[in-house]
Amino acid sequence: MVSLETPVCDFGRPAIDFELRGVDGKRWTLQDCRGRKGLLVMFICNHCPYVKAVLDRIVRDTRELQAHGVNSVAIMSNDPAEYAEDSFENMVRVAGEFQFPFPYLYDETQEVARAYGAVCTPDFFGFNADLQLQYRGRLDESRKQAASSDVRRDLFEAMKQVAETGQGPEQQIPSMGCSIKWRE
Repeated sequence: MVSLETPVCDFGRPAIDFELRGVDGKRWTLQDCRGRKGLLVMFICNHCPYVKAVLDRIVRDTRELQAHGVNSVAIMSNDPAEYAEDSFENMVRVAGEFQFPFPYLYDETQEVARAYGAVCTPDFFGFNADLQLQYRGRLDESRKQAASSDVRRDLFEAMKQVAETGQGPEQQIPSMGCSIKWRE
């Protein structure tokens, strides 16, 4: 397992359209997912210890962001041949177990992850109402284990600011996680 950090936010970069199959059987596009005040695009997977450590927090924060007009979508781009836990069937199971309040989509060709420049799981891309990138940072201080419950909620606070002002914070701490498992 290789741990990587996300690059610095490329403010204003436009969101890239996609059409991917969700665990609900529906095909989702960027427009289907966006909220009136913004969109959080998350690259996650089922097997990564960094994701597992914060999945309950991701669900909590995305639920709360809905009240601020920010919708969320999670995309799984790993090659399940390398990690069976990342299979579509397991995506369905995890989404149901955690009651995801957002679409969980399978990027089978890995083209969406490559287009976004995703490098790890979790990798967060926070867009404003105009679908311009404003956040590319961490969820909170958690790593392979969840941080204490009283830590600063970096992603939530940043996306709330994006919803209110259209702009993300200038200072952002990169997300850290397992490398995306690219096909050969």
